[in-house]
Amino acid sequence: MRKEEILARLDRSRAALREAVDRVPPDRRDVPPAPDRWSVAGVLEHLALVDERFTALLGGKIAEARAAGGPAEQDDPPLLPPAVEVMLADRTERRQAPETLHPRGLSCDEAWARAETARAAFKALIAGADGLAVSRIVHEHPRFGALSLYQWAGFVAAHESRHTAQITELIQQHSMGPALT
Repeated sequence: MRKEEILARLDRSRAALREAVDRVPPDRRDVPPAPDRWSVAGVLEHLALVDERFTALLGGKIAEARAAGGPAEQDDPPLLPPAVEVMLADRTERRQAPETLHPRGLSCDEAWARAETARAAFKALIAGADGLAVSRIVHEHPRFGALSLYQWAGFVAAHESRHTAQITELIQQHSMGPALT
């Protein structure tokens, strides 16, 4: 079933993120590598903000679908299109997050705790959508268009993987430890 597949993907992306963070020396996790770059703590806080934002947005859509007596899913809902996956993985193009998703200065430990809480809520939202046609629960992404609930979950996992790669690059550029394999 797609729900288990997407929940497992979220778990894998979080495990890879944890591994990358653990490779950064603790005394470097709160220090931005450059004035215009986020620290590891900033990246984690950003990821928490993203999970919180989409949990709220998609939670509202699920509530609307339930209130309207939304139908059950008839087929396996599609996951994130491969072209979107490729675009998210491509780190040659630097992207600017909306100001509302910029970190505000949490420490790495605080940001990790917030990211974990936010991810648990997001996963609970996905798990709680049982019995609804998730392919019909959509929200517009400004760059990728209308994405269904499961596609948004795939987006969240791929977005997290993009930032895991960012942390890995930081490790390599600043000799903080061995690169992830």
